[in-house]
Amino acid sequence: MPWQPLPRIAFAVATYPFSTQADNELPLEIGDDLYIIEETPDGQWLRGYLLAPPSLLAGLTSSKGQTLEARVFSGIFPRSCVEIREVLGEADDSSSDDGISEEGEGDTQRVGSDSGKSGIVSSEKKRNKTSVVSPGSKSKKSEKSGKSDGLRSTSGSSGPDSAHGRYSIPKREPGEPKPAAPVPMLKIGDETPTSASEPLIDEIASCLREWHSTNLHELLLSRQYSKLDKLSQLVHSLDLSRRQFLHNVLTSHEYDALREKTVWDLVKGNKLCGGEVIVRDPNAKGRVLTGEDSVVEITKLQSTMSLLDEPPQPHIELTALHHLLVDVRSFAGSTNEATTLVVYLVSKPVGGFPAALSESYIIEVPAGGTMGHLARHQMRTLFTDLTSAEIGDAPSSDTELYLVVKVRAPQQVVVGKPESRSGTVTQAITGFSKEKPPSSSGSKTSRRSLMWGTTRSAFSRGGTKLDALSEQSEERPTTNRTDSSRDGPAPPSTAGSRGPRSSLDGPQTVMADRMVGMGVLRLNPIMKQEEESEHVMTVWAPSSEKQDNGENWDDLINHLLDSKSGQYEKSKRAERLQVHLKSFNHPDPDALIKATPTLLSGISKTHKMGISGAPTKPRSDIYVTINEAVLSRQSLMSRFGGSATTISSSMLGANLIVTVEVRRQSGERIEGCIYPSSNADGLTTWKSFAVERGEPWNQTLRLLLLPTDVQTAHLVMTVADLPNAPFAVSYIPLWDQQAFMRDGTHSLLLYKLDEFTQTALPGHSGRGGYLSLPSGPRSDASDVTGPLAMLRIESFLCSTRFSQDRIVLGLLRWKDQPKDDVPDLLRQSIFVPEIEVVKLLSDVLDALFGILVEYQGNDEYEDLVFTALVRVLGITHDRRFNLGPAVDQYAENKFNYPFATPCLVRSFTRLLSKPTEPETARKLRATLKVVRHILKFITHARGQQKLKEAGIGITGSTPGFTRHLQTIFKALDSMMRSQAPVLVGSQTLAVQHFHTWLPELTGLLTTEEILHIAIDFMDSCATVKGKLVLYKLVLIINYSKLDLFSNPEQRSALSANTVRWIAPHWGQTDEVSEQWKEQVRLCCSVLASQVKELGPEIPDYIPKIIDSYLAIQQTEVDPKSRLSLLFPSTYPFPSKPANESVLFDEALIELSAIMSELSNSPSGMQLELADDDLASLIQNTLQVHMSILRGDAFPATWLSVHIFHHKSTMKILQYLASILLESFLPHPDEAESFNTELWKMFFTTLLKLVGSSSLALETFPEQKRRAVWKIAGDVREHGAELLRRSWEAIGWETSPDERSRYGLTKMGGYQVQYVPTLVGPIVELCLSVHEGLRKMAVEVLQTMIVSEWTLSEDLSVIQTEMIDYLDLFFKDKQMTESILQKLFISELLERFEPLSQISNEPLYNALQELISTVDEFLDLLVAVHSGDSSTAASQLINRLRLMEFLRDMQKEEIFIRYVHQLAVLQAAAGNHTEAGLALRLHADLYEWNPVRATAALIDPDLPAQSHFERKERIYFDMIKHFEDGEAWSSALAAYKELQNQYESNVFDFAKLARTQRAIATIYETLAKSDKLVPKYFKVVFKGLGFPASVRDKEFVYEGSPTERTSAFTDRMQEQYQSAQIVTSGDIDSEAEGQFLIITAIHPHRDLSHHVFQRARVPQVIRDYLLSTNPQLFSMSSKRNTSGLVIEHYAEKIVYTTAEPFPTILRRSEIVDVHEIRLSPKETALERVVRKTQEMTAVEKRLNDGDEEVAQLLVDAISISVNPNSENSVVFYRQLIPTGTSDEDEEEEIELDEQETAIKMALVDHAIMVKRCLTSFSRSSNKILSKAYGDLYQHFESTFAPEIAVFTPPQSNREPVSATPSPSWRRSSPITEQSPVQNRSLGAAFANGNSVVEEASAAQHVSLKQRGTRLSFLGGRKKESRDSNEDSSQANASADTDTTSQHSRSKENRKSFFRPLPNDNHNSVSMFNHQHYGSQPTLDSAPRKSTEIVGVAEKGQDRALGGAPRVGSVRKRLSLLKLGKKPSRQNGGFIEGMEEE
Repeated sequence: MPWQPLPRIAFAVATYPFSTQADNELPLEIGDDLYIIEETPDGQWLRGYLLAPPSLLAGLTSSKGQTLEARVFSGIFPRSCVEIREVLGEADDSSSDDGISEEGEGDTQRVGSDSGKSGIVSSEKKRNKTSVVSPGSKSKKSEKSGKSDGLRSTSGSSGPDSAHGRYSIPKREPGEPKPAAPVPMLKIGDETPTSASEPLIDEIASCLREWHSTNLHELLLSRQYSKLDKLSQLVHSLDLSRRQFLHNVLTSHEYDALREKTVWDLVKGNKLCGGEVIVRDPNAKGRVLTGEDSVVEITKLQSTMSLLDEPPQPHIELTALHHLLVDVRSFAGSTNEATTLVVYLVSKPVGGFPAALSESYIIEVPAGGTMGHLARHQMRTLFTDLTSAEIGDAPSSDTELYLVVKVRAPQQVVVGKPESRSGTVTQAITGFSKEKPPSSSGSKTSRRSLMWGTTRSAFSRGGTKLDALSEQSEERPTTNRTDSSRDGPAPPSTAGSRGPRSSLDGPQTVMADRMVGMGVLRLNPIMKQEEESEHVMTVWAPSSEKQDNGENWDDLINHLLDSKSGQYEKSKRAERLQVHLKSFNHPDPDALIKATPTLLSGISKTHKMGISGAPTKPRSDIYVTINEAVLSRQSLMSRFGGSATTISSSMLGANLIVTVEVRRQSGERIEGCIYPSSNADGLTTWKSFAVERGEPWNQTLRLLLLPTDVQTAHLVMTVADLPNAPFAVSYIPLWDQQAFMRDGTHSLLLYKLDEFTQTALPGHSGRGGYLSLPSGPRSDASDVTGPLAMLRIESFLCSTRFSQDRIVLGLLRWKDQPKDDVPDLLRQSIFVPEIEVVKLLSDVLDALFGILVEYQGNDEYEDLVFTALVRVLGITHDRRFNLGPAVDQYAENKFNYPFATPCLVRSFTRLLSKPTEPETARKLRATLKVVRHILKFITHARGQQKLKEAGIGITGSTPGFTRHLQTIFKALDSMMRSQAPVLVGSQTLAVQHFHTWLPELTGLLTTEEILHIAIDFMDSCATVKGKLVLYKLVLIINYSKLDLFSNPEQRSALSANTVRWIAPHWGQTDEVSEQWKEQVRLCCSVLASQVKELGPEIPDYIPKIIDSYLAIQQTEVDPKSRLSLLFPSTYPFPSKPANESVLFDEALIELSAIMSELSNSPSGMQLELADDDLASLIQNTLQVHMSILRGDAFPATWLSVHIFHHKSTMKILQYLASILLESFLPHPDEAESFNTELWKMFFTTLLKLVGSSSLALETFPEQKRRAVWKIAGDVREHGAELLRRSWEAIGWETSPDERSRYGLTKMGGYQVQYVPTLVGPIVELCLSVHEGLRKMAVEVLQTMIVSEWTLSEDLSVIQTEMIDYLDLFFKDKQMTESILQKLFISELLERFEPLSQISNEPLYNALQELISTVDEFLDLLVAVHSGDSSTAASQLINRLRLMEFLRDMQKEEIFIRYVHQLAVLQAAAGNHTEAGLALRLHADLYEWNPVRATAALIDPDLPAQSHFERKERIYFDMIKHFEDGEAWSSALAAYKELQNQYESNVFDFAKLARTQRAIATIYETLAKSDKLVPKYFKVVFKGLGFPASVRDKEFVYEGSPTERTSAFTDRMQEQYQSAQIVTSGDIDSEAEGQFLIITAIHPHRDLSHHVFQRARVPQVIRDYLLSTNPQLFSMSSKRNTSGLVIEHYAEKIVYTTAEPFPTILRRSEIVDVHEIRLSPKETALERVVRKTQEMTAVEKRLNDGDEEVAQLLVDAISISVNPNSENSVVFYRQLIPTGTSDEDEEEEIELDEQETAIKMALVDHAIMVKRCLTSFSRSSNKILSKAYGDLYQHFESTFAPEIAVFTPPQSNREPVSATPSPSWRRSSPITEQSPVQNRSLGAAFANGNSVVEEASAAQHVSLKQRGTRLSFLGGRKKESRDSNEDSSQANASADTDTTSQHSRSKENRKSFFRPLPNDNHNSVSMFNHQHYGSQPTLDSAPRKSTEIVGVAEKGQDRALGGAPRVGSVRKRLSLLKLGKKPSRQNGGFIEGMEEE
């Protein structure tokens, strides 16, 4: 079908899913982002791109911290499935866009871009489509117009009619605002339609997208699985929250809670991902707070969200009431009888005894049924009115709260059989006492099972978590008891018993309740959580045996259940129950039930036994706990009218029950007044369950009586032993001596129940009546006759009607008291317990005011009442009671004493008149706390008085009252102005509470009068000091909060006065103390409370803010682990522990916020009105804002606040610019008055602002990008405009010629002051992506270039600044598209376009040179910092190129920094040698000059020191790296350079000694090493897939000494994963792909090397010497080793590298390849050496136990010893000429170097063969032992000449006595001697290893024999001893022969220390290490190697006539201790230096 392009790209969203049928169709899912580029003519089909979320797999190759790039797919799709949201294009020519490239969403590129950064995956086949370039690519039109990549949005969304018709471009109406976001590709303006009503929907989506694309892959790749798990939970939680917001399923209250939770979840997620915290306000529906919101609120939220893990909870009021819902869900027990559950709360102080806290709630579980049959409300209750202290939530609370469930079940009672206590619960809760009387026991009997067969019943409601119980038979003794029951329809009359009702006579079997167990659950943590929870409670019972099952019971069980063994077990009859709990916090339980109908409808309340706080409802409950009966066998029963008697023996005490009734004095029972539980009906008679003698009941009852009955009623209790009749009675009156009986334990006498004590009053006979008997024991009772039987009970009164305090009762009945007793009552009232006053508050206040009015005018009475009133009102400050509302309620509703006003005023005035008297001061302090309530009473009394006066016709004002009030406040004013120390407490209290007094005056005075009082009081506080200043500032804040002063007039008056009130307390200061900082913080809080009303006061505040900020900024800020909440309004400041230690200062944060708030106020800053010097004020203002932008005030991760300050700083700069342009821009004629520093500060701040990385939207991930745009908008665009305006303003008008040349209207002038100072920041702006900002910066840079050229005709200054700043910029800035594309370079050239037309224009040529340099530097910087290099090698190459550039540019400091960065990188990668080589680049910058100084460096941190010290320090680090990397040659070279300097330059012999020890240690290490030479590999890069820098090039790579070719190949494959490894074959250079050809090569051996002139040099040392610092490498290409030996040859290919190894890159390019042909002698030498080496390797394998190679070695040796074999190396002896001999002497032929080398190689080969054969002789291997016999003869004959060299035959010689050698003498290092001697011995020492090895095999030989002259050194090699066991006498002979020529002259002694001359060969010079100083050797000329060989090998000593002196050399060697290990192992040189 035909397609036509759209005029502009359209952005659309998929609204309907679309499945594909054809290959070119694009599958759609709802919500997909689409960019449309084409449509069909009918508009039904569209073509475009789909932006899919990034794939996590892309994280494998992404850089750390980089957002994954979106995937782009192309295809066609139907118009009906998408909704077009906006059209992209260039709507106008203004550049107000943000200049953002599309890389934010996908890092998309222009068409044709080949950048690897492109977000398009070239061959992605997901969705079955081919990925293409981004739709964001420029059209041709935009390319031509030069607009930026950021395209502007021109429409909101398409109209409805475009949904099905042809696509049309909707137009924006002229008045319609532009869309919020300039670049839709960056997801800024992507709000969904729901965002206005629920912003969190979009916020959650944005966060989740960012976390997925930025953080998820990093957590996975770094294996941070714990973080990943937390993030996963947050994502699930946020996703659920988003769905709840979308579907609108919650209530308003639930949504408020969900918003707060969601906001904090987003905060947690961002912290977890290491991102910045964005402030979203839960109270504003979770939207991001923007620049239009209050900065104070943003700052407060930012601090808490950034530093805390949860929102700060309000302070817990101790008066808050808590409630607990307990719902018993299921119960598991194994009994078929009915079961009773008694549920109540217990409080246990830590270390104390438990006490019942609440009433009981009883659940009756029916017999054999399940709990499902019970109504729901019967199984749950609400425990109410618990205080914070009781639930353990108060700060100092140490109380534990428990839920206790007692389980009672019926048991059979058999008459006459006492029951054993075994297995029963012997003690229930001890309500108020821990005493346990002695217990009795009875005999055990058996009873029938309760199981009703073998079945069991588990009571449950279903759906329980409880496991089924196991069947257990239960053997419990039957109980001798009877009981009454409440069965049947009749109303119950008892509690605690059930079973058939039976008579008490005759043996009977009945059922009775027993407690079978108890469960406890600790509630403290449950009460503090808001969520509902379920718990399983285990029911415990006493156990007679020790439990080993590991079950742990709560410690409370030990207190509540008595167990003889101290052990407990799971109760068999009731094992556990499941409870559902939820806590509530609400002041009123009834209101709570109404507000929570779904949970609490119809629930039963269970009250606390006590009053929580101040009672708001009348209550009159009497709680009685029946504890226990003291009935031991020795107890005596009291009697009526007689002495106590013993208890009847028929009373067994096995089933004791107590019966309780409440009776009047007449004995009449009070009906239905006993409540055993909160859900029970009232009972007239209550009976307990049965217990054994000594067991307690501990059952609590609630009595509810009419007030008229309380004073006359008494409690009567009878005790019975079932099934017998009651045998004892006791009673207690409720009223005792005109007050209710005291709370606590009461011991009541038990009287024998008979005809005299069964009634309350005397009977018909006139005798009897228990009321006539004392209820308790007399205090003088004697124990002579024995202990009395008693009943212990406890009582507790919980009443708002009755009191137990006689003083309170006396006050309440003051009218009935004698007049003289009233003052005593008032005096004693201050000692009344608070709770007694609280319970009867209204009555007490009525009494006090009644007395006051009755005795008004009497000063004594008035003062006493006033004092008592203050005492009562003072309870309002007791945190245990929330009494304030009760007092207010009384004052407003019940107070009616109109004539109390003058009395109160007079008493208060009298107190204030003498404030300094100690007694008065104490009363005054108490009064000042409650003045608010006193004023409330005065106000209400005054109002009532006015009504009364109006009733009698008095309507005029009463000046007397007003005068009295003024007297109070004048006295208060006088007190505040006093400096008396005794008044500090009173003054503090007055300041703390004064603001609470003012609202109470509204009924007495007008608002204006009250305001004047407030102002006068504050003025009276002007001279306060110390902490009072802080309370004064808090008072100002409280003034601002008063509704009383909410009118604009009062607010304005307060604001005007506040300036002088707070002025002394901040601003400039001599010392920044903690109190001063607290004052500054409170001043900020004052301004925050008034900021909306401030206007003319702002100029007074700004200097104070700035001075305070600068003063605090100078102090040191310490990390803080607590956050003091910002803008506090109380003192001391509330604080919270922070989640981490952070560097910040609350005062700086608050000052910066207030500064921003004032700058944003409508009135503006008005700096020109300030009193200070305007220039310094502006400069300080700029300094403060620079500090804020740097992050001094708060961490930069506080994103919202940080961005807000960017916006506010821009406003301030715009304002300051107007002042500067108006007042600080002098006329050119007065140019000297131009304030350069001020303008520089302005420009610096402006450039810092617009160049801030916090505004670079294009580099941010999505969430941060949205937030920054919403908070600040396009700050950079405003900044560019401000820069243009201000920069042009300081330039001068240009001439017409200049205007035509440069296109500038203004230039030069004051601008030249800022070159080169501002060049750097301007260049940074030139790199901005923001188009408007970049163009402005380029224009400024142009003016700078022209100005500099005009002044000096040189741009080097600008070039230097640009390079310096670009380097700093790249250190910490992210790569952006404009940097990569270097847009500013082309734009700068465009600005100079007119100059390019002029030929040879010097400025243009200089500019081009400048730009080319900067362009190259930028390329290098991007290559180093972009992180896009495919391999580590290319990264190193880029870094080295950059370093080379910097060195050429003489940027030494930058160069050094990169050197050390490179060294650190290499060391971290384990490349220590390369790290040392890198450091050498730094060391080479300095000379060994101890005098010349060099400056200190920051990076690296090096102090100022001399060149020598700096270079020495670097050498230490360098050598340490070389030693770590085992680069011994490099380490030795460095050591020797240090050695030379210490010896000849600074003469530091201590360091010299350590250096030489370190060198010796290295040589020792070399001697002991197995492998020293690295492996080398040739790598050829073929194929077009490689970059041009390596394509078709050959390199030599260095490997480790043990690296195999396969391992190296794997390493290269890992480095170039796409490459194909090819071992051979020719690859076409134009082939597609990547091919690596890898070949192992070896360092090329120099066969003329001196080491070949010596035998017995270990192979590893020879290889090391030949391969040190190799630059030539070879590989054999052809070899001919057949035929005549003189025709043998070999051909090699030799490769020359660009530099010798080691190199920093571990590779070097091959720069030359040539072939060489080896001569027969060279071929022979190479082949002999190679054969020896190969056979030695096989020998080593054999010695290591590899028996398989035995035959191989035997075969090789048999070939070698076969003189007829062409493969035997002995054939090469033909190449060595032999001399002719006559009868007298053998003529010796001079051998050349090659011949000597072959001879030595054959000797080595012969030694190796002999060593092998010797080991064969000892071997148990038959093959080897046989081979020895076969081959040894051949060996001796074949290698006879070589054997003669290393094992010469014995000769008959006369013994020569050894002459002692003379002592060593000191001689000059330049002592001369024979050159020949010097050379030979020097060579011997230089080749010490060969000397040592050779001597062990040496034997006596005649002086005429050749080749034995070095054997005098005597070696220790094991192989040599093995190969020749009979050489014991060789050393002496050898010493004698060889040293005779050296022992004759003293000069010869020094020759041991004379080194070989340095012959410029690397390997030789390295080992000639015994130099002395820097003096050269004085040998006249270097000898040829043949001469050295002649001396060393031929032994010609004709010139040294005389007899040899045996032993002299040996003695010298012993003195030198050659070959021995040092006494201790010297470490490297570095350790030696550290010792020093």
